[in-house]
Amino acid sequence: MRDANWDREFSRILAEPAEEEHAPSSLKARLYTALVREQQASGPLASLDTTAAAGHGVCVFEKLVQIVPVGERLKEPFFCGVCHARILGEYLDRPPIFWSNCPYVAFKKS
Repeated sequence: MRDANWDREFSRILAEPAEEEHAPSSLKARLYTALVREQQASGPLASLDTTAAAGHGVCVFEKLVQIVPVGERLKEPFFCGVCHARILGEYLDRPPIFWSNCPYVAFKKS
């Protein structure tokens, strides 16, 4: 389960200092995927309901899974792992994805 300290540390790691050269968004996307997969290997991720209740946004596809009447266990996988936005984000520096709350969209904005 994710905690606030982990979120702050992750945000700090990915923050870009204004005076330094920016990392490509594709590198940030690959790093994000690797970090989430590593976290997933150590235990289940927080469910989508828990994530949304904590005030974090979920993408449009995760929202569809969240509203489906299934158990919490089915709402814990890393859904970005099968999303085309992840693939585009990891291989293109300006991927053509635009929906809200997608982490791969956030990487291309910075």
